Amino acid sequence: MKGAIALLAFLIAPVAFSEAPAPERIVSLDLCTDWMLTLHVERERIAALSPMQRLSKSFHPAPWMQDRSYWPSHDGSLESIALFKPDLILVGQYSAIPLREQLRRLGFRVEILPLATTLEEVRDYERQFFAHAGLPFNRPIDMPPERPPGKKRLLLLGANAIGTGRGAFEDDIIARSGWRNYLNDRGLVRLDLERIALDPPDAVLWAAPSGAALANSFAEHPIWRSLTPPPLRLDTDYWRWQCPGPWSWELIQELDDLLRQYK
Repeated sequence: MKGAIALLAFLIAPVAFSEAPAPERIVSLDLCTDWMLTLHVERERIAALSPMQRLSKSFHPAPWMQDRSYWPSHDGSLESIALFKPDLILVGQYSAIPLREQLRRLGFRVEILPLATTLEEVRDYERQFFAHAGLPFNRPIDMPPERPPGKKRLLLLGANAIGTGRGAFEDDIIARSGWRNYLNDRGLVRLDLERIALDPPDAVLWAAPSGAALANSFAEHPIWRSLTPPPLRLDTDYWRWQCPGPWSWELIQELDDLLRQYK
């Protein structure tokens, strides 16, 4: 144990935190910061992405990072991260909590990006990321205007019969695009087929990866085809619902376009 601690101390000694405005060796600890880094930061400044890039079942590639072999990644251990000698470590609010505290105690700079639950917070999330990464935030974000509650009810359906209710940034996306959230409950909601059969939504957005997994069986139940009138099945890119970011604004426009077609 003493030998391991001594090794870590040796590894981090050359990278004591400085006041350099633009970090040159950035490490990510979760999927959302992976995406922000690979979208906005030069490849040579990215020291390592999270272990999510190594796990085929968990990896949800964004369009710009389909080739996993192109991006370096750590294995999630303290020793693996230390070997990359990062001068900045980025992580989401609820990710890798024990690990990030260990890294802080060893003197690494760890910046935590808060979980966004509204579109205003998504905008702040982006600004904080740019500031930590030493990038100028010189592009405007036009916040879509708030709308009165829409008439058409949209169910955002995920894997394992989970729907997204109120109080999440996904709910704000639904409202700003002109729909009404089918669910009135807050947070993630376990759905009931009998309730849906008695009061079906106008449309269902399947926000989970495609495939024959058991987690998807709820969405494939025959009752969806038997509903009269049947709800409209909408498709969007699954990956964009997983994390807040600039793609959140694209989702609003996409759902708005779908609503206009539906009318």
